[in-house]
Formats: sequence, C-alpha cells, structure tokens
Amino acid sequence: MAANKLNLSPLLAAVLLAAAMVGTSRAGNIAVYWGQNGDEGSLGDACSSGLYAYVMVSFLSTFGNGQTPALNLAGHCDPGSGGCTGLSSDIQTCQSQGVKVILSIGGGAGSYGLSSTQDAQDVADYLWNNFLGGSSPSRPLGDAFLDGIDFDIETGDSAHYDELATFLSQKGGVILTAAPQCPYPDASLGPALQTGLFATVWVQFYNNPPCQYAGGGDATNLVNAWNTWTSSVNAGSFYVGLPAAEAAAGSGYVSPGDLTSAVLPAVQGDAKYGGIMLWNRYYDAQNSYSSQVKDSV
Repeated sequence: MAANKLNLSPLLAAVLLAAAMVGTSRAGNIAVYWGQNGDEGSLGDACSSGLYAYVMVSFLSTFGNGQTPALNLAGHCDPGSGGCTGLSSDIQTCQSQGVKVILSIGGGAGSYGLSSTQDAQDVADYLWNNFLGGSSPSRPLGDAFLDGIDFDIETGDSAHYDELATFLSQKGGVILTAAPQCPYPDASLGPALQTGLFATVWVQFYNNPPCQYAGGGDATNLVNAWNTWTSSVNAGSFYVGLPAAEAAAGSGYVSPGDLTSAVLPAVQGDAKYGGIMLWNRYYDAQNSYSSQVKDSV
C-alpha cells in the first residue's frame, strides 16, 4: 500500500497543479462606470455590493484648452457649489473594501482637449492637486485621494494625451486606465496607449459592429479585435468592455448566457485577460448583470 501511495502522489500533485493553474487563468474582475445617473445609488453602495474591483467616477467632462475643468456627476451632486465633497467618505469606504476608485476624464459628450505640451502639464497638475495625492483648497470630491485616472477620450484628436499620461505617471502611484473603442488603433487614444504606461485597458466592444459580438454565439469579430489589442498595446491587463443592458448602448449587448458560453471562453486563456468592464452601474443594477456573471468572469 505504501508503494501505491508513493506512485499516485506525483499524479495527484500534477492534477492539483493543473486545476490551480486553470482557476488562476480564469480569475477575472469587474469594473463599472458610476456617476451618470442619479438613480443608480450611491458610490458607497456600488462598492459595498461586492461586485466590483474598480469603480470609475465619471466624468471630468471639461478640461484643457485653457478651460476651467468641470466635473459632471449628473443627478448625484453639484460639484460647482461644493456639493460633491461628501463623496470623500464613500471613496474611503470603497478603498477600505479593496475597490479602486478611478476618476474618468472625457466621456461621449463634453468639452475637452489638449492644445499643447504645457496644456497637458497643466491638466496633469490639476488632476494631481484636486483628485489625487496633491493638495488644493477646493477639491471637488473632498480630501480623499483617488487611485488613478481613466482616459475615456471619445471626441477630438489624439494630440498630447500621451504627454498627459507621461506627466501623470511621473507623479508616482497613479493608476492609469483607458477605455478605447474596439476599432484598432483608437482615433483618440492611439499615441497615448503606445506609451506603455497604462495598467489596464477596458476596450469598448459596443457601438462598433465590425468588432463587437455578432450574436448567435458568433464572437469572431470580438475575439479578432481582442487579439489585435492585446498583441499591439503594452498594458498590464485588458478587459472586455460591454453594456450592462440592451438600453445601455446602441448595439453590442451580450446576454449573460452568451457572455459565459461564447465570449469569455475565447479570451480567458489570454495571459493579459483581466475581466469585464460594464457601462454602467445604473444599468447593471437594473439588469443584475454582474450578479449573473461574476462567478464566471
């Protein structure tokens, strides 16, 4: 009996190791955008749901070109009157639960852009002093230090965003993330993403039929685009960005069943796979999307 036990143990060890490796390769997180619907609940509630590893506070929709930067949090609070400083306690609650809180700049609608290297430096300094580790007498979200900056640049050209990323990275301890559209290269973020400074890239696989899920189990276009992104951009991890409900985007919704059966199995083997990103918290809460897929992500 002793001899049999010795013979079986290497096989058992190999099986256990293989199982552990499979489990590790498929362990992903969920990131979500919060801030654009006053009915989505508080930032603290989003973090306390236990569903998310990242929450992107959206958006700083006005910046650059000599403009006074402005935060737009829809119906949540009025940053212009100092009404959003109370979010500081929510941010700290999120961070105490291990959730990274990122400020997203840009968005689908806004007035933003960078006119020069100096403009990029000025915006970097503003972000550092007003949202990150610096100091300012009028921090829109209060005293809490956010974990990083998300580049959701969807309008205008790509000029100087690479420099903005560089200047922010030089501050130290700033997580940089980005949300490019799935056609490669992204028209607004192409040069910035070539800096190699971004920890995480959540590619928007929606509102772009040539590179999104086609339905009926056909993930070919999405997977081809995924492979292009992960082989062309140097980033720590990549997320599959999706609408959390059909109403959240014009096209590209992937049902929870199709996500777990057709999309995720095709990308989870990639060493750079990080999880999924959802637009947005409001639709996620309405559709219970994260709750349905979390165990498979």
